[in-house]
Amino acid sequence: MVTDSRTKSLLCVKAAIEKKAFDLVLLEMKRITFFTDYFLICSGKSDRQVQAIAQAIEEELEKEGVRPLGQEGKIEGRWILMDYEDVVVHIFLDPVRAFYDLEGLWIDAPRIELEKGESFGESGLGTEKRFG
Repeated sequence: MVTDSRTKSLLCVKAAIEKKAFDLVLLEMKRITFFTDYFLICSGKSDRQVQAIAQAIEEELEKEGVRPLGQEGKIEGRWILMDYEDVVVHIFLDPVRAFYDLEGLWIDAPRIELEKGESFGESGLGTEKRFG
């Protein structure tokens, strides 16, 4: 069972990438909020792709014995919020993401930029660059 938030967030990233999510941003929220350690924000090109990304994340974490505390928006597929306590995932239909601009709202949160082409091995851990 996955217990640390960093590993959990990278498993979410891995699952999202496998479903071709784009514009992935991982924000470290530890020093910004009291309610979570990481926000993963990503986009899909259609409501079906947004739903498929959410399903993949849910299945990936379930393999590790992790279930969400709650989910919102899965039926509509415009903005799906998945609450895993120390990791909160936001999956947007692209125009909806621009409208709500969560990255702008949380501008002070350090961004963990995952390198293109990185390998997510069995542990789900890849290399990272920290910005912010």
